[in-house]
Amino acid sequence: MTTPHPPHHPAETEPPKWGITLPLPGLTIDRHRFLVERLPDLGYTDVWSAEGGGTDAFTPLAATAAWSPSLRIGTGIVPVHTRGPAVLAQTAATLAQLAPGRLLLGIGASVPAHVTDINGIPFDEPFKRTRDVLRFVTRALRGEYVTGGFDTFDITGYRLPHPPADPVKVILGALRPNMLRLGFTEGDGAITNLLFPHDVPKILETVGPQPPGKELVVKVFVCPTEDTDYAHRATRPFLAWILNREPYRKFHEWLGHGELLAETHRLWAEGDPEGAQKALPDEVVDGLFVSGSPEECRERILAYHRPGVTTVQLYVSLPPEVFVSRAKLLDTLARLGPAAR
Repeated sequence: MTTPHPPHHPAETEPPKWGITLPLPGLTIDRHRFLVERLPDLGYTDVWSAEGGGTDAFTPLAATAAWSPSLRIGTGIVPVHTRGPAVLAQTAATLAQLAPGRLLLGIGASVPAHVTDINGIPFDEPFKRTRDVLRFVTRALRGEYVTGGFDTFDITGYRLPHPPADPVKVILGALRPNMLRLGFTEGDGAITNLLFPHDVPKILETVGPQPPGKELVVKVFVCPTEDTDYAHRATRPFLAWILNREPYRKFHEWLGHGELLAETHRLWAEGDPEGAQKALPDEVVDGLFVSGSPEECRERILAYHRPGVTTVQLYVSLPPEVFVSRAKLLDTLARLGPAAR
């Protein structure tokens, strides 16, 4: 009697890819060409973008595709409420022409602050909307004619005139089980973020072993400075804000951190954001926004490298002294990144 082979996990034999989120805070996108051109030499494989209240998700990737013939590009993520399904498909297909076979379209629910507060769009049925957009976009990018009713919108009929010749991976921004499983069952994987290294196994257990080609991207926030006071001042306001958004509050409750964050949640709910910031434990600030020397940060980033994690995406908040020269900036990213020895 033969023993069946266990399910193949691509990350068991392939090292994770390393991505960096652009634009870097404090540096406008027009000043990134020198960096993008050097990233492959530093060991980075990907450029990712994010979209909230600042830069849009697609322009940095279009610039990257023009400046680099090898880097993968990915959105991490585009909110599904703020663009129509066909516009998302069109934009991805156009971008894929600039980077054939190198595009990952990350979509997700985002948070009401990015959908309703600044765009005036109702944050309705986020799970269903994400599922419906995923289904529409994956079909459209394959060149199918899509028509009919979805739970959250109706399509009279649409087909991309120039679908990508090389497949575009569509992955979901996912925090909890339903969205994680949806990303892997109907999409090409998921991107998750703002978690401790010891939380990664719970994510992996939830999605289960995956066949080759599926993506699990873990976004890690990094502030490479040995000035702990500066790191805390720079990162604590963001962490207090994001951890008090409902999706992230529920995410950390699911991960088992409800008690750790209870005081900051209480103060935020009472309308005391300053108190909520102060109540955020240092272990949370240091754990969710990695700081220290570039070498120390790199060691802590490596803790997210688990079998099943295909990409580590870095969001790097650099201290002011790094911006004194291009050489200093590149040296910091080199010491932080995968090619460091």
